Amino acid sequence: MSPSSPRPPLSACIITLNEADRIDACLDSLAFCDEIVVVDSGSTDDTRERAAAKGARVLERAFDGYRRQKDFAVQAASNDWVLCIDADERVTPALREAIEGARTRGFADAQGYRFARCTEYFGAPLRHGNAYPDRVLRLFDRRRGGWRGEREIHEQLRVDGRVGLLAGDLDHQAYRSLDDQIRRLDRYATLMARHLHERGKHAHLATIVFSPLWRFLRGYVLRAGFLDGWRGLVFALVEANYVRQKAIKHWLLDRNQKI
Repeated sequence: MSPSSPRPPLSACIITLNEADRIDACLDSLAFCDEIVVVDSGSTDDTRERAAAKGARVLERAFDGYRRQKDFAVQAASNDWVLCIDADERVTPALREAIEGARTRGFADAQGYRFARCTEYFGAPLRHGNAYPDRVLRLFDRRRGGWRGEREIHEQLRVDGRVGLLAGDLDHQAYRSLDDQIRRLDRYATLMARHLHERGKHAHLATIVFSPLWRFLRGYVLRAGFLDGWRGLVFALVEANYVRQKAIKHWLLDRNQKI
């Protein structure tokens, strides 16, 4: 791209469900984008109205999976370069600067970009353990990538081509409370267990015992999650419990039991 060429237009894509308390801050952080697409799956609060008031193009679609919902949002965008974030995330000033720098260069050095995601946990950021830097691929050329695969939970964005790394963090306001985190992870555990079972993966008792222990040791000890103090300990324990719940549910499904 020559210096006189215009910067590529950029669309931001978000999927929502009852995010009225968080959507404003999310959209404010995306003010530098040319377009914001919000795909809502039936909010009963005023998420849609708040998003529209911020200038977003709001679409409604029944939810049938995280991957499908996000892919729908990407395909509904007007521009080929797309930035996908969740309603509980915000683009920090440092990340915005990095994105704008790459955009000024025409995104010429890559077909997609990763950046670190920093989770705020009980009022302070987690800077160690499994929580950070948690580099996520969210900015990409949809002609070269997208939300691919069959997995609808912990969905994956893939790009055909080079993936660059940008400075700055994506701020992640992940959980409203401990109850919110536990309920959400329990739902994720159910979805992942069913995904594994439906694809013929077999569960083992050893996985129930050792996988949670390894997740805890890897995050809290090997990746120094203990440096985040009591927050790091709570996060590591809850995360290990998610791994255990997923394994137990998978094991039960293998035995034709209800979960």
